[in-house]
Amino acid sequence: MAANATRRTFGQLLQQGWTEIPEIMASSGLAITGLVLGTYACYEYVKNDGDNRRYKKVYVIMRPDDPRVSKIKRE
Repeated sequence: MAANATRRTFGQLLQQGWTEIPEIMASSGLAITGLVLGTYACYEYVKNDGDNRRYKKVYVIMRPDDPRVSKIKRE
C-alpha cells in the first residue's frame, strides 16, 4: 500500500528545509540575491553606455552621421 501524500504549502517546505539543511537554504538565498544584483548591474551598464571609455586599446573610426558620435565623452 502506498503512503498517503501530504499537502504542504510553500512556506512549510521552506521552514522544513531551513530546519533540516540550513546551509543549503542560506547559500541558495545568497546565490539568488547575487544573480539579481548581477543582472541589474549588467542592465545598468548597457543602459548607460558603459563601454564608452575615454582611452581604448583599439581606435574606432566613425562617420559624422553615426548616432554613436553624440555619445562620445568630451574631456
